[in-house]
Amino acid sequence: MILSSTIDVTSARALAATDPGVLLLDVRTPAEFETAHIDGAVNLPLDRLDERMSLLAEDASVAIVIVCQSGGRARTAQAKLTSAGLRRAAVLDGGMNSWIASAAPVVRGRRRWSLERQVRLAAGLLVLVSVVASLWLPWALLLTGFVGAGLTYAGLSDNCMMGMLLARLPYNRGSGGAGAPGRACPR
Repeated sequence: MILSSTIDVTSARALAATDPGVLLLDVRTPAEFETAHIDGAVNLPLDRLDERMSLLAEDASVAIVIVCQSGGRARTAQAKLTSAGLRRAAVLDGGMNSWIASAAPVVRGRRRWSLERQVRLAAGLLVLVSVVASLWLPWALLLTGFVGAGLTYAGLSDNCMMGMLLARLPYNRGSGGAGAPGRACPR
């Protein structure tokens, strides 16, 4: 089966059921993966994809369905995979949000905050603290502008620097430190 650049939940489920060689590649953080993931998916966080690219590129004919929470990180991963010669990589349209909304089966583990929620909390706290601090230090409002510029860049580029930084925190590394138990990328 030839894959297009995106694949909907129904088609992804059918592909996984009929092609045992398909790789369900989950590029979310290990903590997000631990909370809920597709059975049989392999967790390879986006920030570690480059480390494993040569292993993934060994079999350029394998069909890959790339999964993240909503699709943004998966599109970034797809661009990297495509530039490495993996042309059969499709993004799960809507990511885990769509998968769960369609009542498709998931493996659930310990509940963790999604990276998107962590970004909203961190950005909100930075703005709140800078506004309060500006009562005594007027230049503290520069932090508010910096956060606003960062959020604007993230919205325009679909690339969130704060999210990438937060993904490196121990909280987002999952219970095993490097990913969910037994779910590291085998390739």
